[in-house]
Amino acid sequence: MASTLAPGSRGQQDDGTTGHRGRAGRRPPPRQPADNKLTWWMRLRRDRTLILMTLPAIALLVVFNYLPMVGTVTAFQFYDPLDGVLHSEWVGLDNFQQLFGDRLFWQALNNTLYISAVQLVLFFPVPILLALLLNSVLSQRIRSAIQAITFLPHFYSWVLVVTLFQQMIGGAGLLNQFLRQHHMDTWNVMTDPHTFAFLVTSQVVWKDAGWGIIVFLAALAAIDQNLYEAAAVDGAGRWRRLWHITLPGMRGIIVLMLVLRLGNALSVGFEQLLIQRQAVGHDAADVLDTFAFYYGIGTQNYGYGAAAGIFKSVIALLLLWGANTLAHRFGEDGLYRK
Repeated sequence: MASTLAPGSRGQQDDGTTGHRGRAGRRPPPRQPADNKLTWWMRLRRDRTLILMTLPAIALLVVFNYLPMVGTVTAFQFYDPLDGVLHSEWVGLDNFQQLFGDRLFWQALNNTLYISAVQLVLFFPVPILLALLLNSVLSQRIRSAIQAITFLPHFYSWVLVVTLFQQMIGGAGLLNQFLRQHHMDTWNVMTDPHTFAFLVTSQVVWKDAGWGIIVFLAALAAIDQNLYEAAAVDGAGRWRRLWHITLPGMRGIIVLMLVLRLGNALSVGFEQLLIQRQAVGHDAADVLDTFAFYYGIGTQNYGYGAAAGIFKSVIALLLLWGANTLAHRFGEDGLYRK
């Protein structure tokens, strides 16, 4: 009877008797349960390696970002380092009342908002434009050279950056030497308080624009290249492909970075402004960070400086919440999905 079996019938018989083992020679892997069906302990066992890898970063975050928040209680005290937090005199809201009645505080807040607005308009689009430029360069060698050149200033200290600008556009810099040689009026940009916001913005652009394109280059790499090919077949030119494919593909990342930028709007650079404060005067260079340093720590009125810091943190939190809510209104995720 075995001789009467048709060719291939044994394979079919094996398939029927051994289930899925006939073709592959082994059983298929068991299905993994969905994440929503996993218990907390099962997830912990599954992700234990990743959790162990993140523990050092979490420890640093707790030690340097969350534990110091205990010190915010000094904003409600006349803090004395010798007495400590537990024994310093409690003054309630007196530090905040003094803060809101201080003309120098409102001047520092005005400078902070003005410099932040200038940087938002003049600096935020630059990394996006650089990313689009690099993405259009076909030669990998040229692209790598441009990336290296634009990334390098990020690793310079602000002392070196300000020194380079001083050598270029300062009173004895190359610009004024050129103007003197041609019998023209000189202009010391480094000591002009009227253009100080544009000066610090140009320094930020030169230093950090190349570093800021990393996220946008990643967003460009995630766009499906078949979309460009289909658009080219349909007759779309370079600008139409940019407008209808590239920018919509980057929109989510652009909105996310804009939300983070608005949440950090009141931090416009402490060390950078501290170095140049003496050259242009405190009326132009004082921001909330330098105000808390000079009129809090500098005068040993630590509670007053802490009150300025709490005010800045609350406003930054409100800006972050407002920007994230606005992103949800436009259909984007923002910092988290709604």
